[in-house]
Amino acid sequence: MDIKLSDTFIAVDDHDKALAFYRDVLGLEVRNDVGFEGMRWVTVGSASQPDVNIVLEPPLADPNASAADRQAMAELLAKGLLRGVIFRTDDVDALFERVRAAGADVLQEPMDQPYGVRDCAFRDPSGNMLRFNQARK
Repeated sequence: MDIKLSDTFIAVDDHDKALAFYRDVLGLEVRNDVGFEGMRWVTVGSASQPDVNIVLEPPLADPNASAADRQAMAELLAKGLLRGVIFRTDDVDALFERVRAAGADVLQEPMDQPYGVRDCAFRDPSGNMLRFNQARK
């Protein structure tokens, strides 16, 4: 039996700002943009990984969630407390310069880590931590 990652989800509070970051800054392609019951899901992904999707979803994508639960998730997102995502790149320094030049919130400049990668970190427009790493040569 073969199991592969197909979809992963990132909570965003403004899909248009998220698209400007994930599509225009990171260069991911938009694969789908769907609305349902006042919510929106935008699927993006890397052209080099056509079978892996990143779904930009509302902080609590459940039409039956209570207003209090929606508020709690929005507050966690605003504080940057939801889990982040790690991307792999072949040139972390060039990616860092491109993302920093676009005005993203820098959390960590590129540095060599003891666990075998060179990486950097940013917050996306919604506050999610994104790490970008490159295998050390």
